[in-house]
Amino acid sequence: MLTAYCLVLGADPAWAGSARVWFPDNLSSVGSQVDQMFLVILWITGIIFLLVEGALLWFLIRYRQPANPRAAYVHGCRSAEVIWTVIPAIIVTSLAFASQRVWAHIRGTPPAHQLEVEITAEQFAWNVRYAGPDGRLHTEDDLELINQLHLPVDQVALVHLKSKDVIHSFFVPQFRMKLDAVPGLTGRLWVQPIKPGQVEMVCAELCGLGHYRMRGYVTIESAEAFQSWLEQTRVEQSL
Repeated sequence: MLTAYCLVLGADPAWAGSARVWFPDNLSSVGSQVDQMFLVILWITGIIFLLVEGALLWFLIRYRQPANPRAAYVHGCRSAEVIWTVIPAIIVTSLAFASQRVWAHIRGTPPAHQLEVEITAEQFAWNVRYAGPDGRLHTEDDLELINQLHLPVDQVALVHLKSKDVIHSFFVPQFRMKLDAVPGLTGRLWVQPIKPGQVEMVCAELCGLGHYRMRGYVTIESAEAFQSWLEQTRVEQSL
């Protein structure tokens, strides 16, 4: 543990910020905020961890038995107790406020969206529904797919998440996004992809014997390519 923290905290900050070898690639507009919070917490806890381990080693050496044959008993130190209570309280409170701002942005009122999608989880697949030309979900012209989610880059997509049977968890690591799909409830999340690519959407909740194969693909493409795919898929399903 100590070696791992030394390697991470000793890394060049520019390299750590750009390569992010321990993070999946970020494909969403909010991913950088989540990553930044993670790095801030990692640095704070890492530095405190090293300080505590250093103090522990110093005490082990400084007060080892051969040099101190007679133990000295201390019945408390009010100033020390105040310090180790107040400082952690300030750090935790500051992190809570910073995290709340990020959380409110991600889980609060979604921005104006250009696309609306419904994803219904079931053992063991993701059922994806797009509105048809009428722009409304659950009408006869809806487009229905299995394990395929296409999104246009730089556009906000509003996703309604449901479950047919048991609790599932919709997870796309590259979006820094995870939300449970609970039977009887409709969850809501939004995403704004920032660059093209194809990644997996997986279930992060043990949902049965076939849990391991419950995954689909998210394809992020230009608005023109998305519109072309949408029209072509509608034609294919109408045949």
